[in-house]
Amino acid sequence: MARKHLVFHGQVQGVGFRATAQSLAKQYGLTGWVKNKEDGTVELEAEGSAQDLQSFTREIKEGPSPFIKIKAVEEDDYDEEKGHRKFKVIY
Repeated sequence: MARKHLVFHGQVQGVGFRATAQSLAKQYGLTGWVKNKEDGTVELEAEGSAQDLQSFTREIKEGPSPFIKIKAVEEDDYDEEKGHRKFKVIY
């Protein structure tokens, strides 16, 4: 199991990004959270198998919606998990 922390830059707020991320995370069986930040970015932390995290990250970077336009992604990988129980949107 692994954990990934991502910060998405671009047109990522007000375009359904968090709901899309939550839906995708559930499809891959990932746990964690996603939230908007005051600087206009979206921050996300996800846990699960390394393969599921890789697939999830690849799919979300491709912009699963025509309204989501990602310009840059800050990405950090961790071996230890925090033990999230589900994937939630933080408001």
